[in-house]
Parts: sequence; structure tokens; C-alpha cells
Amino acid sequence: MENKTTKIKLDRSELMIRGFGYVFITIFAVCCLLPFLIIISTSFTKESIILAEGVQFLPKEFTTAGYNAVLKTGSIFKAYILTIGMTGIGTFLGLFFISMAGYALQRKDFPFRNVISFYIYFTSLFSAGLAPYYLMMTQTYHLKDNYLAVLLPLMMSPWLVIMMKNFVKAIPHELTESGKIDGAGDFKIYYSIILPLIKPALATIGLFLALGYWNEWYQSSLFLTSKVDVKPLQFMLYEVINKTDALKNSVAGQYVNITDIPSNSVKMATAVLATGPVIFVYPFVQKYFISGVTVGAVKG
Repeated sequence: MENKTTKIKLDRSELMIRGFGYVFITIFAVCCLLPFLIIISTSFTKESIILAEGVQFLPKEFTTAGYNAVLKTGSIFKAYILTIGMTGIGTFLGLFFISMAGYALQRKDFPFRNVISFYIYFTSLFSAGLAPYYLMMTQTYHLKDNYLAVLLPLMMSPWLVIMMKNFVKAIPHELTESGKIDGAGDFKIYYSIILPLIKPALATIGLFLALGYWNEWYQSSLFLTSKVDVKPLQFMLYEVINKTDALKNSVAGQYVNITDIPSNSVKMATAVLATGPVIFVYPFVQKYFISGVTVGAVKG
């Protein structure tokens, strides 16, 4: 009878803990969701309402003026195609090179692996600065007004190489040795044994790479000028916001009702257009992403 009473008490305490956890997670999820609802609502709200009453959870006067201002440029669809292409190509090549670098650097029989690892780590601590970097890209590599100026710098980073090295380090070295005994070469071992075992790592680092390419605008502002017909999505939206604010503050804007220039709704519309595809893609890689982060935390 005493054991049954104790079990009931444990069940009740466990239910209370679970209930508290569910309530806390629900409140936290709602708090995370509210900013997105505000952004979407403001993007469909009339400018006069935003100026008079501020942002709201539901648009009081529905309008698509913000989206019309962004979409009427006509180049946003080309920018989407360019950004998707650069994100796909850059992520694929970045994963290929980063995974090979991580595999090679964790091999105990790889000569100078510690020296190379230190060199990679050293570059993450110090930088020559913007001026030498700009001169190198434009004068040495001649990548001015070239999409490679945006594609190449984001393809690899010291932090991602070190992370991949720690991921691959968790794989037993005996698997590599067994592959050698069976007559497999280094690339065969990498392709047939290592890659299938680091899918969570590939998903994690691939997501970092994809987000880096998708949100990129700074490299474009440095190396892609008006001579380039199509610009990456984020940089194009950045220019749309600047042009809208400039019109609002210009002399020409003095002859137009300020509420007719949807600067605030344009900003929110650009946020929706920029983050929407990423939100839809993330659920498909969430499982691998969480698994990869957990493995890196335990084994790193």
C-alpha cells in the first residue's frame, strides 16, 4: 500500500513538472512568434495607421502598398533566382571543401596537420582590415563587379573547418584503417565511409553556409556596383529601403503626402520576403541540425 501511494505521488509530481514545462515552452514559443506576427501585420498595414497608432497584431486597414513598392522594381524575381543559385552552389562547394579539410586535419597520419590547424585558427583571430582586403579582391584577383567576389569569401571559414574537424574526430579511426585494409584510397574512404556518418554535421554546417549566403549583403555592397544588372536579394532589398527613405526625406517628398510613402510597411515587407523561404526550409533540416549541434557539443 505504501509503495502504491509513493508511486501515485511520483506520478503526480512528474505530471506537475511536465505540465510546468509545457506551459513554459508554450509561453516561450508565443513570445518568439509574436514578433513575426507583428512584422507580417505591419507589412499589410496602411502607412497612416502605422504613423498614428504604431504597429499592431492585426492590420486595421489592409493594404499591399509595401509589397507593391518592392515588387514593382521588376528585378526581385531575378534577385531571388540569383540568390538561390548562389546559395545552392556555395553551400554544396563549401560542404565539399570543408568536409575534406575536416577529414584530413583529424587524420593522425596527415603530416603538418597541427601546423595547418594552427594556421587556420590563427586567421580567425586576426584580420588585415578592410582596405587590404578590398585591394586584394579588386587589384590582385580582379573580382570587381564579379559574382565570385560574393561567392568565394563565404565558401569557407576557420570556425566551420574547426567544427567539422571535431565532428569527424568523433568517428573511430579503426573505420579508416579497415577501409585501407580493404584497398580503398583516401578519397574512397572519405566518400564511402566518412560522409555517410557525418550527415548531421553536414546539415548543421550546410545550414550555416546557406544562411550566410542568403543573408549576404555586405560583400555585394563592396564589390557589386551599378554595372551589375542583377544583385543578390538582400542587397537589392537594402537598396529599395534606402531609396524609399531617401524619397521620404528629399525635396520631392515634400510635395507628396508623407503617408503616401509606405516606408515602414516597405521595411516589414522586405523582412517577410527575405526570411520567408528560410522559415519554410528550416523544418526539413531541423532534425539533423539539432542532432549535429548535440554531437558537436558532446564530442567537441
